[in-house]
Amino acid sequence: MESLQNHLLIAMPSLDDPLFGRSVTYICEHNADGAMGIVINHPLSVDIANLLEQLEIEFDGGSDAARMKICAGGPVQNDRGFVLHTPKAGFNSSMQLNQDLMITTSKDILEQLTTEAAPDKFILALGYAGWSPGQLEQELADNSWLVIPADNRIIFDLPHGEKWQGATAKLGIQSWQLSPQAGHA
Repeated sequence: MESLQNHLLIAMPSLDDPLFGRSVTYICEHNADGAMGIVINHPLSVDIANLLEQLEIEFDGGSDAARMKICAGGPVQNDRGFVLHTPKAGFNSSMQLNQDLMITTSKDILEQLTTEAAPDKFILALGYAGWSPGQLEQELADNSWLVIPADNRIIFDLPHGEKWQGATAKLGIQSWQLSPQAGHA
C-alpha cells in the first residue's frame, strides 16, 4: 500500500471509539513498521497557559496562543507534547514533514509559543495515535477512515469543531451524507 504520510484520516461515523469518533488525524509517518499520527480536532479543557504554568515556563498570558486549547493527540504517550507547526527552524527536535509543516517535541518550542518567535501557526497536542504494521491498512479496508491529502487550512485555520466537516467537504461530501453503517459494495 502507498504511504499515507502527509494525509488526513477522517473518521467515518461508524467509528464510535471515544478517542477517534469524528476525529481528523494528521499522519506524520506511515511505513512497513506501522503509522503515527496526531489527532488535530479533539480539544482538551486545558489551554496552553495552563500547561506552561504547570511546567513553570514563563509565558505571555495576554497572547492569543496562551488561550489556545491543547488537543488530545492520541492515546499513546499522552503525557508528551507534540507541536505541529508551520516551518520555523531553530528548535532542538524538529522534523520537516512536508514543505509547509513540521513537528517539534522539544521543550524549547514551548518557551516560544506565546512570543514573537513562535511559528506562525501551530497546534499543541498531548499524545499521538499509533498503528502497528498492517493495522491502519485493515482499518481502511473496514471502512473506518476516509483519506485526503493534508491541508494546512483544515489543520490550522478551521476551529476544532469544524475540522471534521471541513475535511469531509474537501472530498465533495457533506457530513450528513455519510452513513454510520459500514458496508462493502
